[in-house]
Amino acid sequence: MTTKKMKEQQDLLRAIPKVDEFLGWVADDGYREVVPLSATAPLTIIKKVVREVLADRREAILHGDLTDIKALARDSLLAHFSRLLSEEMQPNFRAVINATGVVVHTNLGRSLLPDSAVRSIAEVAASYSNLEFDLRTGKRGSRYSLVEDILCDLTGAEAALVVNNNAAAVLLVLGTLAAGREVIVSRGQLVEIGGSFRIPDVMTKSGATLVEVGATNRTHLRDYEQAITSQTAMLLKVHTSNYRMIGFTSEVPLVDMVSLARAHGLLSMEDLGSGCLVDLSPFGLRDEPTVGEVISAGVDVVTFSGDKLLGGPQAGLVVGKGDIIAQIKKNPLNRALRIDKFTLAGLESTLRLYYDRQSVCEKNPTLAMLSAPLELIIKKARRLLRQIKEALAEQCYVYLLNTHSKVGGGAMPEQDLPTKAVALKPFTMTVNELEGGLRQLALPVIGRIENDQFVLDMRTVSDREVPLLAQCLKDFFLS
Repeated sequence: MTTKKMKEQQDLLRAIPKVDEFLGWVADDGYREVVPLSATAPLTIIKKVVREVLADRREAILHGDLTDIKALARDSLLAHFSRLLSEEMQPNFRAVINATGVVVHTNLGRSLLPDSAVRSIAEVAASYSNLEFDLRTGKRGSRYSLVEDILCDLTGAEAALVVNNNAAAVLLVLGTLAAGREVIVSRGQLVEIGGSFRIPDVMTKSGATLVEVGATNRTHLRDYEQAITSQTAMLLKVHTSNYRMIGFTSEVPLVDMVSLARAHGLLSMEDLGSGCLVDLSPFGLRDEPTVGEVISAGVDVVTFSGDKLLGGPQAGLVVGKGDIIAQIKKNPLNRALRIDKFTLAGLESTLRLYYDRQSVCEKNPTLAMLSAPLELIIKKARRLLRQIKEALAEQCYVYLLNTHSKVGGGAMPEQDLPTKAVALKPFTMTVNELEGGLRQLALPVIGRIENDQFVLDMRTVSDREVPLLAQCLKDFFLS
């Protein structure tokens, strides 16, 4: 670097204001329009952002990226400060508009809760409750009793237990019933679930010994029978809800596996995963057994999720024979995996909707989206198109698109749901830039890229979100 360049760099570094001077600018009433958030932001956050602004400018000078002293002027620095402060004050955990068309979207919070469940959670959050207090006797009660009878009514099980997710449920059941002993499972059912968690790994952590039988694509009853030893504790079926094998395949019906287990004095278990409580075939959704059907097959214990097809909060539900569930409840690990009052409130309210099988598909958002008639989705798409087409005419092509939604949540992987979407093809940016920009909005919009077009699938956009989505698009393109 030449001497002249070094001197210019040193002059720029000396022009950077001190923290106290910058704070004085922020406090100046004349600049409230430039940094309006500074009136409500905590001083600790303001100081943090001021230091970030100054450090950013210092680094830019040292790297040769900042050579114009105008970038160190008060207005320029305050504008940069205002942008960073807005980002800093934005909650990390916030609502988004899901326009991906994936109904049970694992990365976007899975199932939406019914309105009644939301109200129940708010009520117990703001008040004391009978979480572990028996109102009839005035003595200590069990939190499990708040939902156990309802689960038994809905599934036909003798007893029930709820923990914090389905992986925890599987871990708890195997750790209670099969620790130090063998559990036989078909090789084709050793699935990997979200976050790279694998059924064999969960089984290993439980202390049970995994015994794989059959081939990847075909398992027969004799494979289970030939693997049974004096160390065998259980026959396990894992519902492969997140993938399908087609072609030359075969698996053992659950009733046959249960009969074999009984004949040898063994336990039977199914990890059902998706947690479907109603038959969805009338809506064109197939191949997803209900919890009640599995219980009626005579299996000893069933585990499933609360926030997938059940449409409730995150939870791992365990239902089955009374004596088996009683053993599981006594496991000390149960306390570490128990659910809190908010989950209980949301779960009970969600489950109660299932007493009316006729209306649950309307009141449960997950079921409502899965069963939504195509005509209703088309109406939402046309409504959004009307609200944005003229405003965005000079920014992008906007048009309706026939495409398909997905169930999501590791359920029904082959099931495509016909849907209607609003597609965008921008003129002055790439589709990837559009997708990334919409994610950065105050109310992030999450869609999908399909055939070099940005797709807003209206199946997963609610009626109340249509005007919000329209405004988000206008703000992005026209601001």
